[in-house]
Amino acid sequence: MDLGASRRGVDMGPSALRVADLARRLEALGHDVEADDDVSAALPEVLLHQTSPLPGPVGAFLPSITATCMELARVTADAVMAGAVPVTVGGDHSIAAGSIAGAAVAVAQRGKRLGVIWLDAHGDANTPESSASGNIHGMPLAHLLGHGDPMFAGISAALGGPSPAVLPAHVALVGVRDLDEPERRHLREWGVTTFTMRAIDERGLRAVMQDALAIAGTDTGGVHVSMDLDWLDPVHAPGVGTPVAGGATYREGHLAMEIVADSGRLTSLDVVEVNPVLDTQNRTAELAVQLVLSAFGQRII
Repeated sequence: MDLGASRRGVDMGPSALRVADLARRLEALGHDVEADDDVSAALPEVLLHQTSPLPGPVGAFLPSITATCMELARVTADAVMAGAVPVTVGGDHSIAAGSIAGAAVAVAQRGKRLGVIWLDAHGDANTPESSASGNIHGMPLAHLLGHGDPMFAGISAALGGPSPAVLPAHVALVGVRDLDEPERRHLREWGVTTFTMRAIDERGLRAVMQDALAIAGTDTGGVHVSMDLDWLDPVHAPGVGTPVAGGATYREGHLAMEIVADSGRLTSLDVVEVNPVLDTQNRTAELAVQLVLSAFGQRII
């Protein structure tokens, strides 16, 4: 799906990770890959020819994104409840409104809340009212926290899960370096812990990730990691739609995933915003696969 982004191409991200042998390499690591399925999403060319009560991408695309995320939430909830660790491959970051809602539904069956570590150059904390662009991939975290469009924010509740899907006290943003002014205000007002690249520069990635895991893992039933490849520096991950200089290094990316694996708390994982159109020889998809492998226990020795 690329309905949430302003630049086309991230709908081909899942194919790029398949070309990079994600499923086979997970199996080689000793894991059982139980399914490798697609969740259907509409094409923007189709939706743009339909009439909408609201102008711009919110009116044109949000209902379809919500429907896709609802289906993704059902699939994710079923997987987590069955004891699997689902990897949701995007596509733009708006899909996290579905994967995280689904994981929250599953964890709620155990009487727990879900913790979230959001690895991203951006905050994704806009609402339709605050967004200057109207691009919905800049809004999923706000809606998971219960703000914005009621239908998009209510996916977890519609499936019998908690409302909001996640609580601010259980969310940690890591690697942030590009925020809109409304997002700065929202993150402060909502009480979401945000570790910018300055925090990583000053304290080191290890200390920041340990703090993030403490936030997402304390009094929760597990930790969902939502990884936008633009949290890495574009030198290492050029194939993303909204690159921002000064991101995490190749080794910091792997260290973050290795620390998550060591924690034993990983409930579910997103890998989003890989755009093959903007990539070089599938470098970004290849790196994304390597990072997934680190999250699932791959070691140097």
